[in-house]
Amino acid sequence: MDDETRVTVLGAGTMGHGIAQVLTQAGCRVVLRDVDAARVESGLAAVRKNLEGGVQRGKLSAADRDAALARLSGQVELSAALEGAEVVIEAVPEDMGLKKRVLCEVAGLAQPKLLATNTSSLSVTELAQSTGAPERVLGLHFFNPVHLQPLVEVVRGERTGKEALDLALALVERMGKTAIVVQDAPGFASSRLGLVLGLEAIRMVEQGVASVQAIDQAMELGYRHKMGPLMTGDYVGLDVRLDIAEHLAREIGPQFQPPLLLRRLVRAGKLGRKAGEGFYRWDAQGNCLGPAM
Repeated sequence: MDDETRVTVLGAGTMGHGIAQVLTQAGCRVVLRDVDAARVESGLAAVRKNLEGGVQRGKLSAADRDAALARLSGQVELSAALEGAEVVIEAVPEDMGLKKRVLCEVAGLAQPKLLATNTSSLSVTELAQSTGAPERVLGLHFFNPVHLQPLVEVVRGERTGKEALDLALALVERMGKTAIVVQDAPGFASSRLGLVLGLEAIRMVEQGVASVQAIDQAMELGYRHKMGPLMTGDYVGLDVRLDIAEHLAREIGPQFQPPLLLRRLVRAGKLGRKAGEGFYRWDAQGNCLGPAM
């Protein structure tokens, strides 16, 4: 993989712009694409803000910031965004129908060596079938915030080829992250394990076992987790948690049935950090203000 590797990231939201950032810092030339100019600019602005924060904290030099930004561009037109792309990473919302449409559209316009989906729970094998070239497709499950989280879950579909897998592993290494390779199974490894813990923590709140803060501290101090399961849910988005739980309940069984409290919070728009309230309260800058219940 040379220094001029061209990568297109589809979706400029939280995950998409985070993926674009780590790729451009790794020396790739990156095009960030979304369906309208406002979303593209919002994603680019988020990358600029993160990089500037790195400079202010002494984690990044001004020269490295400028070089990374010089390798990053935005685009609305899909065909233009895909031009010359060796790698395409889809990071649109976690919806099977939407992801299939996007991947199918990409396959009709370009033939990248690697077409990756940033899904946290959906079947990579099923998504790959929509492209007509499933040997080039696999999952690259990044974690939020992408620029800080060291893990990437590389999900191998039933027909993923060795060339695509090798390219993905090289790309993850280039980003300075650690890859784990898992087979295509519902929830993969990380979402399945993380969700079991998160759902049980919510049930404990429902049953009055302990407070939100106490439950999180139990895992942070007792098991050395960097963040407790309830705060993690707020970071991920409680609506995302609910969608994944419903999907795994259908695919695996009733142990993933979402607690009523999770449904109530989502219905009330209390989706976590992005909404200002979930199990915790958050200010406009995303700083935690303390438990909300």
